[in-house]
Amino acid sequence: MGYRTVKGEASAEVVEKKSRFIAHVAHVVSEEEALAFLGRIREENVQARHNVYAYLLRSGRTRYSDDGEPAQTSGLPTFQVLEHAGLEDVICVTTRYFGGVLLGTGGLVRAYTQAAQAGLAVSRIVQIEPCVDVTCRIGYPELDAILRRASDAGAKVEATEYGADVCVTFRVLAADAPGLMATLTDASRGSAELSATDPFDAPF
Repeated sequence: MGYRTVKGEASAEVVEKKSRFIAHVAHVVSEEEALAFLGRIREENVQARHNVYAYLLRSGRTRYSDDGEPAQTSGLPTFQVLEHAGLEDVICVTTRYFGGVLLGTGGLVRAYTQAAQAGLAVSRIVQIEPCVDVTCRIGYPELDAILRRASDAGAKVEATEYGADVCVTFRVLAADAPGLMATLTDASRGSAELSATDPFDAPF
């Protein structure tokens, strides 16, 4: 079963009444990774007043913290932005540099919500699906037909190696792997040497 997450890391900043809110978004796959990312952001922003965070993991583990802000004004709004985006295995840490003007509870909710949304807006959102990599070794005369038929079957080229013959690695949804291998066998008139990985989760 597929899921949506972010790839890599991204950050964005919003300013509300002179306070800076910097949202740091990252892909994490465990609570240890989430806490390590939080620790790094804290170390990089030691002068900041707050480092509010929220994370959602596919394991079902979720957590958020107001980190000294009034209750329910920051961690929960950040969590809700991630949840409403339908993301998993993701963390958002929003660093606040206080600008000297109190925002009130409504202003804090708005600022932290906007910061998290801005962070997601610059993040690369990817759909993770069970995939299989199929390696196809063929002669040069069959290459064009193989590439065309594989594309028609919904496969993506991951790598190509040229030597005495050609070795092409295709990525395909796990459910479509048997059909792709049959297609490649047919397109090469049985001359293709094929191998496939076990299913694994990857962007597709």
